[in-house]
Amino acid sequence: MAIPNARIPAMIAALLFLGAMTRFPYPTADAKPKMQKQAFGKIQDGQSVDLYTLTNKYGMTVAISNFGGTLVSMKVPDRDGKLGDVVLGYDNPADYENGKAHFGGTIGRYANRIAHGKFTLDGAVYTLPLNNGENTLHGGIRGFDKHVWTAKDVSSSAGEALELNYVSKDGEEGFPGTLAVKVVYTLLGDENAVRIDYTATTDKDTVLNLTNHSYFNLSGQGNGDILQQQLTLYASQFTPVDAALIPTGKLQDVHNTPFDFLHPMAIGVRIDMNDQQLKLGRGYDHNWVLDKRSPSSLSPAARAYDPQSGRVLEVSTTEPGMQFYTGNFLDGTDHGKNGKVYGYRSAFCLETQHFPDSPNHKDFPATLLKPGQTFRSTSIYNFSVQK
Repeated sequence: MAIPNARIPAMIAALLFLGAMTRFPYPTADAKPKMQKQAFGKIQDGQSVDLYTLTNKYGMTVAISNFGGTLVSMKVPDRDGKLGDVVLGYDNPADYENGKAHFGGTIGRYANRIAHGKFTLDGAVYTLPLNNGENTLHGGIRGFDKHVWTAKDVSSSAGEALELNYVSKDGEEGFPGTLAVKVVYTLLGDENAVRIDYTATTDKDTVLNLTNHSYFNLSGQGNGDILQQQLTLYASQFTPVDAALIPTGKLQDVHNTPFDFLHPMAIGVRIDMNDQQLKLGRGYDHNWVLDKRSPSSLSPAARAYDPQSGRVLEVSTTEPGMQFYTGNFLDGTDHGKNGKVYGYRSAFCLETQHFPDSPNHKDFPATLLKPGQTFRSTSIYNFSVQK
């Protein structure tokens, strides 16, 4: 049947509107998701832990465990609308408890490395357990991602939201002060994005650096390496490291180096270049200094794109730094969700953070938290598709 000419412009307009919906594929306008809670298993001391699944009207789901405040799965659509889990992890809490990769965990009290497990605060020297050679990594032997958090549903008109609370006692893993930490994961209702809000208070001067340690593979967890996936980092400088991966204290310009991701670049193009910093990290395992409008502003930090699936991940944060890590220590011995094998460079991390070893570098942004102050930090992981 012939289409009347008068109807053609209206049809074109409708098609253009549908084409613009690639950011949020296949919505169901009347859907009203409800957070689901289920048993996840037990840890070594016999405690039972739970898994909370958040869903939005576009079909995206995020599963979070109250063990470690851990982001267990994140299922987002590809360019054909097919959902896939894009973060590495395990099927039970026992593997998270015993694992060393910190998959998806809420990291604290101090994310990243502290040199020689020591820092000085208010004239006192604090000694931390060493769990990364001669250094302390991700809060020590039993950081925040190895504890059970208190969870509650705090969903609102903004989206499904889970609040997690943990109290770290004075002296835990050698850190001073009793610290009350709250993390809220919100799966936004109007876009395929996860917002993470951190707040913390202390009763004694302490140092604090919180992050989420999700490992991403935009082709799907366990589906090959990430070397062809493209990355942009909105950072003109990075912090070079020594042989123990501790920052030297200098800031280095990324231009004309393998660390220049100011424009989209496949992750694997320069990762094996003859560069001393790459050799030290066995690839990328460095902190980038984000180009920010103001120190506390929520600013773009990174954009990743997978040509195979069409998935795009955009990260924004209030933090001053971003640790980009390319799974250089994954070796195929970790078997994750659904039996997937996690091989060498099969995922990347984009850890929004303060700089590593900041308590020992007075020129780095301060990580000191004092009584009467409230630490606040926000990071957003936003997914879309590129045709």
